[in-house]
Amino acid sequence: MVAGPLTIVQMLPELYSGGVERGTLELGKYLVKQGHRSLVISGGGPMVEQLEAEGSHHVQWSVGKKSLGSLKYIFPVRKLLQKEKVNILHLRSRLPAWIGYLAWKTLDKDSRPKLVTTFHGFYSINAYSGVMAKGERVIAISNAIKEHVMAHYRVPAEKISLIYRGVDETAFDPSAVSAARIDALKQEWGIDTDTGPLILLPGRLTSWKGQDVFLNSLAKLVHLDWTAVCVGELRQDSSFTRSIMDLLARLQLGDRVKFAGVCRDMAAAYLAADLVVSASSKEAEAFGRVAIEAQAMGRPVVATAHGGSLETVLPGQTGWLVAPDDEDSLAQAIQAALADRDLLLRYGEAGRQWVLNNFTTDIMCEKTVSLYNDLLSQGAGGV
Repeated sequence: MVAGPLTIVQMLPELYSGGVERGTLELGKYLVKQGHRSLVISGGGPMVEQLEAEGSHHVQWSVGKKSLGSLKYIFPVRKLLQKEKVNILHLRSRLPAWIGYLAWKTLDKDSRPKLVTTFHGFYSINAYSGVMAKGERVIAISNAIKEHVMAHYRVPAEKISLIYRGVDETAFDPSAVSAARIDALKQEWGIDTDTGPLILLPGRLTSWKGQDVFLNSLAKLVHLDWTAVCVGELRQDSSFTRSIMDLLARLQLGDRVKFAGVCRDMAAAYLAADLVVSASSKEAEAFGRVAIEAQAMGRPVVATAHGGSLETVLPGQTGWLVAPDDEDSLAQAIQAALADRDLLLRYGEAGRQWVLNNFTTDIMCEKTVSLYNDLLSQGAGGV
């Protein structure tokens, strides 16, 4: 173990939005609070301001740009690792990982930092993705991802650390959200207080997130009182967006389902809802932040039964799991949830406690730093 503060470098493509980016910022903030040095290499983006305000140092290099020109950053990264006496190089995405790995590989084994990689998704199985298995320790963000890595990259179990993603329990705290924030959001969405239970589906508008399955399930429940809101990035020039809007019109749900675009206050959005749905169907969620954020806010979840949802949602305790790409199964679960207000409240209370015990940012960061220290205690060596 290294005496004194550690110097950690994280590498990722950009800092715009998404789970990888948020995890990077959360870890950086935690490292600084613990007295360590946090450096992040990326192509930049709107999240840089927050990253630096929380004490990390940002190095803006286009390490995520898919062109041969990105290889020019191998030697600058190598120089930075030496100059800053970096203890841990943490690679979070494939192209930056190749640049970081090649820079790291050129250093002498006795002086180079320890190498950590994180599998954030079910990457395509090929040599390009294989760089994420080259860490001296590989972090899997769910057991589903751990099994994927072991099955396809022949990484031994003892080399893989299961570290779930986390939610900030202070930001996602029902007691911290005022009624005014919820009212303002409902007004922005054009939601009347007398429209019955509110069903929320967060996620950018793509076929992966299952908005089409969601709409078809709601069409089977028009006899019930409810309003639904889909929040998330919505690209008007997307063919999937056009197909969803056509489906919405065809099902005649335009007066009951709102597509609100990006939401800047997700804590209030979850609290405004009675039920939260994660309908990802075409592909499994590697982890799925929606489920833990919703449960942290005391809201029960209906999620598809594959990938990370199998580990974050407790059926019969904090929510419902339904077959992927199955509108009938999803409709039945939503109907069951809306039929029992007391059950919704009980599931919500259990869900918050479940998240506080297992899926907080502090737990995630503590386990990551523990992994760093364990790796450093093993001395020199490496792949």
